[in-house]
Amino acid sequence: MGLAARLLYGTGLRLSEVVRLRVKDIDFGNGQIIVRDGKGGKDRRTMLPKQLLAPLKEHLESVWEIHQKDISTGHGKTWLPYALARKYPNAEKEWIWQYIFPSKTLSPNREDGIMRRHHTSPSSLQRAVRKAAQASGVPKRVSPHTFRHSFATHLLEAGYDIRTVQELLGHKSLQTTMIYTHVLNSRGVYVRSPLDEL
Repeated sequence: MGLAARLLYGTGLRLSEVVRLRVKDIDFGNGQIIVRDGKGGKDRRTMLPKQLLAPLKEHLESVWEIHQKDISTGHGKTWLPYALARKYPNAEKEWIWQYIFPSKTLSPNREDGIMRRHHTSPSSLQRAVRKAAQASGVPKRVSPHTFRHSFATHLLEAGYDIRTVQELLGHKSLQTTMIYTHVLNSRGVYVRSPLDEL
C-alpha cells in the first residue's frame, strides 16, 4: 500500500482513481498517468513522478506473476467497463487491462458469476493510511484525500499557477481548486504583509 500512497501524493489522484488504474494507464515513455473516466466521466493526464518509475516497474512485475498464475489456473480475467467485454471478448485476459493494484482474491462477477480479479478495495488503502498516521504519531485525522490536498498545496507553494493545478486535479470548476489558496493564506507563513516589504 506504500506505493499507492506515494501515487496519491505524487500525482494528486483521488483514491478511487488510484485503485482503478490499469496497466495501460501508465505511460512510462512520456512520464504520464492517464486517468480514465475520472470524476464527471472525464479523462485527464497527470505526471508520473520519476521517483516512482523503478518501484512501479518492480510492482508490476509482481502483478504480472499474479496474472500469469491466474491464467495457469484457468482464470486471469478482470472486469471491463461498459460493453468492452462483448466488443473485445479476449481483452479481459489481456495484460494491459489488469489492475495495477489487484485484489488479493478472485471474486465472482455479479452479472455472470465468472471468477475475476478486481482492484483492491479502497477501504483497505484507507485503513493502511490511517494506521500509518497513527503509528507515526500524527495528531490529526489523515485519510488518502490528505495526500491530494498536500499535492495541490505544495504545487501552489512552489509557484505553479492555479489553472495548471486545476487541470492536474481534474476539477471542473476553478472555485474548487481555489480552496487550496485559502489553505496557503491560513498558514500565514508564505503571505507577507505589504507593510513588511517596506
